[in-house]
Amino acid sequence: MNPERGAEARKVLVIDVGGTHVKVMHSGSDEERKVASGPSMTAAEMVAAVQEMTREWSFDVITMGYPGPVLHGRIVDDPHNLGPGWRNFDFAGAFGKPIKILNDAAMQALGSYEGGVMLFLGLGTGLGTALVIEGRVQPLEMGHLPYKKGKTYEDYVGEAALKRRGKRKWRQAVAKVVAELSAALEPDYVVIGGGNAELLEELPPGCRLGDNANAFKGGFRMWAES
Repeated sequence: MNPERGAEARKVLVIDVGGTHVKVMHSGSDEERKVASGPSMTAAEMVAAVQEMTREWSFDVITMGYPGPVLHGRIVDDPHNLGPGWRNFDFAGAFGKPIKILNDAAMQALGSYEGGVMLFLGLGTGLGTALVIEGRVQPLEMGHLPYKKGKTYEDYVGEAALKRRGKRKWRQAVAKVVAELSAALEPDYVVIGGGNAELLEELPPGCRLGDNANAFKGGFRMWAES
């Protein structure tokens, strides 16, 4: 059993909310469950889906990775790839449990961290970005920043770009974005995660391949740290 999940008496449920799926895992088990999400899923629908998936599970606290900006544990805006009603939703009240909310890329970054200064880039529905410095994670939300030709970074390396431009041009764009962000932020190393990371034929210099399972690891670490 992973000590980050089983060492404490407190049982943790980790929810990883994404643009295509909502995934869950709880302390003391390697079982992952998931349900489809998509552009119409509201916060209330997500809660109902998680409650259905976990109705026979026992847990005390929750960590939720959210695909959008989070400030001091509060959702700042509705996500780009899901439905409305997330920003002011009372998740603790709906679940009836204490909950910590952080950006989904930050959660996976925390689970991927191995010391020093690490830049995390998540290649999924969009582009997740986070920086971890001496164990402290800082979400960056750089995917929505202007990049070139009036488009954002996410417009070049997100899921829609992959489908629109094809794998070859998408891989070239990923390599350029990684190089430019690395030059700007000067990390010791870069971890590339997300569901589309496995489509890269080779990793750019200074990069390591992440694992989506690290999102759950990061969620458990949120409560272990406290």
